Amino acid sequence: MSFKKEPLLITIVGPTAIGKTALSIQLATHFNTEIISCDSRQFYKEMRIGTAVPSGEELNAAPHHFIQNRSIFDTYNVGDFERDALHKLNKLFETNTVVIMVGGSGLYVDAVLNGLDYFPKVQPEIREQLNETLLSKGIEHLQQQLKELDIETYNSITLDNPQRVIRALEVCIGSGHPYSSFKNKPKEKRNFRSIKIGLNADRAIIYDRINQRVDIMLKEGLLEEAKTVYPHKNLNALQTVGYRELFSFFDGNISKEFAIEEIKKNTRRFAKRQLTWFRKDTSTVWFDYNTTHQTIVKTLNKSL
Repeated sequence: MSFKKEPLLITIVGPTAIGKTALSIQLATHFNTEIISCDSRQFYKEMRIGTAVPSGEELNAAPHHFIQNRSIFDTYNVGDFERDALHKLNKLFETNTVVIMVGGSGLYVDAVLNGLDYFPKVQPEIREQLNETLLSKGIEHLQQQLKELDIETYNSITLDNPQRVIRALEVCIGSGHPYSSFKNKPKEKRNFRSIKIGLNADRAIIYDRINQRVDIMLKEGLLEEAKTVYPHKNLNALQTVGYRELFSFFDGNISKEFAIEEIKKNTRRFAKRQLTWFRKDTSTVWFDYNTTHQTIVKTLNKSL
């Protein structure tokens, strides 16, 4: 098999619980290569169960990078990941013509493939104050504040995602300029080619797989894992589906049964947002989640 000059990064995207991990391992095995994880919560070693970190057997099946390599106490953002992932890819491409990247965090995928918009640094106290406002006054108050400061961003982001709202607000407040004014600047060209593979299924199948995954997480000890990090519930890394709902249960605000149903419901909503994000890239090649990796390899071989 002959290869074109630039190495190839194969990226696997799709909604949570669709089977991205299994496919990434099959492709890594086929191409005798390694895997970059770009799941923005699987970085954190304290969040193994709730973020569906690959099993020990799966991690041993192919070399993985950026899995549980950080602590929830670390300050780590998408810009840090872009830098670290590109450095790792440069190393991997010295000995591999193909590398696999997998994950459901669309912003992190885009950062590696296309580059980030760069924003000015702001004082950490601003984010701390916004997080306090979130707890005391709710997300609606922050949404209204963003609407007043940056209507363009208000109309373009997922408003029920507190991390996105707070990130936009801290830039608006810290810089004195709208968050949107820093976007869409020229990006540095990548030194690799890329192809994006998307996995999808009927909505009923996706929702059923999500519900099953949550049940499995609970059997594996999600409740106990959430209890261990509960004292640090205000950390940014823990503002995540599966933990927020259990923290509310621990606070005595809702029952355990209701918390579990909320986890399932909010994960289904998250999957819907993931698909909306990934469908924006019309170059993505989509496959049904049941498609064999051999069939997908035939498509990929056309890019080699």
